[in-house]
Amino acid sequence: MPLSGTPLGQLAIVLVEDSPEDAELIADMLLESGISASFERAEDEDGLVALLTEHRFDIVLSDLSMPGFSGMRALEVVRELHPSLPFVFVSGTMGEDLAVQALQQGAADYILKHSPGRLPSAVARAVREARVYVERRRVEMELMRAQRLESMSLLAAGLSHDLRNILQPLLIVPDMLKLHSDDPKIRQLADVITECGVRGNEMAESMLSFVRGSRRASEHIEVSRLFSAVELLLRGSLPSTVQLQFRLVQQDLALEGNFTELQQVLLNLALNAIQAMPDGGSLELLAEPVTDVDGNDQLCMRVTDQGTGMPADVLERLFSPFFTTKSNGTGLGLLSCKRIVEGMQGSIHVSSEVGVGSRFDLLLPISGRVTARNEVASHAPVGEGQQVLVVDNTATRLSLLGNALSSQGYRLSLAADAAAALLHVRAQGMPDVVVIDTDLPLMAAGQLLGELQALGYSGPALLLEDPAQPVDPDILPMGLQVQTLRKPLEMQHVFRAVGAILGTAGN
Repeated sequence: MPLSGTPLGQLAIVLVEDSPEDAELIADMLLESGISASFERAEDEDGLVALLTEHRFDIVLSDLSMPGFSGMRALEVVRELHPSLPFVFVSGTMGEDLAVQALQQGAADYILKHSPGRLPSAVARAVREARVYVERRRVEMELMRAQRLESMSLLAAGLSHDLRNILQPLLIVPDMLKLHSDDPKIRQLADVITECGVRGNEMAESMLSFVRGSRRASEHIEVSRLFSAVELLLRGSLPSTVQLQFRLVQQDLALEGNFTELQQVLLNLALNAIQAMPDGGSLELLAEPVTDVDGNDQLCMRVTDQGTGMPADVLERLFSPFFTTKSNGTGLGLLSCKRIVEGMQGSIHVSSEVGVGSRFDLLLPISGRVTARNEVASHAPVGEGQQVLVVDNTATRLSLLGNALSSQGYRLSLAADAAAALLHVRAQGMPDVVVIDTDLPLMAAGQLLGELQALGYSGPALLLEDPAQPVDPDILPMGLQVQTLRKPLEMQHVFRAVGAILGTAGN
């Protein structure tokens, strides 16, 4: 019995048959067997193509020989349009060689019209096997996606770490330049370098937080400043045929979030819009306060283009992982945008019309007006010849920290790992303060502090902490004054932290 296994439900069946009478007999036999189904008949290639293009079917039953058409050609058409759709021959005659050829080319079975008793069970078996195949392929694809995401997570973690080390000089060197130069042009260039370093580091952390699913800390974002940063970056990749417009309904709009992540969202949407306008057009970024249906104030940031637009089937899958309409796309850009916006307690809405363009609305909680920025004082504490031991396995940062602290009046000892630090202490005596990177190989920072304490060290310690791997206070030795400073490092913060921990902040 065809219904003795997994329920088939209502089937949609295509009958490729030139004889209406034979088609009716096949339909009646299947219905009498207990199979619930609806039927469509095609008697030529054009009719079959039209049915398969416009509707979804569960199985195709086909005669072998028809005037001007053949079952083998019908099988080719089905395999071209729907490779996993089951196909069964129902024919008056079918030689053994032809039957073998049909099965080799993808037919699920063949039934002779003068002996049709096996047809219901053959249909049920073919439909069930096809569904199992489709489900297995779906599970395999999900597994592959999960494996790709896991690989991306591992790559992102390593890449994020390396990028932050590479970018670290962009945060240390500018402060050193400003300490040794009163030239306003030099100081301005130093500020530009610092801004690049900060934003580059935040982008590396954003990449890591995306694959880990964690949220970044919020900051107060001026929308006018955000738009200015996006405009600066877009101008370099803007075709001459595209007109870029930024419009702020109010100049003092602000919100809470991560500047770099929100900048990433706007850049992604804007670049997609530019690519959707190969013949040119207008691209507008708008920000305005709105009120939602519940009466809550929100900030709407809108990206509108005059591009090719998107059909309904593309809109439905727009935020699906790995879905892309680009030949070299990853299918993760818009998904990343959606996660960032939702992570800020907002929502993203899309409307599009083919041949007219697309519009993306980002609705985010508004955060009132722009507040005045607090400028950090440029004066940095100076040392009085105190001995500072810096332990860091990143050679560039170790060298820069040594040079920077030396310029502030400290005597420096540098060690690239825990073993070198312990050898130095045994040979040269105890420093006044130790500065230790928590990302040391072989021996953790807490263990190194314990070894130093066992040798007699009782001074303070400053740990340079990776935000993604915060220090567990429980693993630190008792009796030592320990403070942490989050990486990436800015030298003004390092000077103040060292000065404060040594009691020289007021000098």
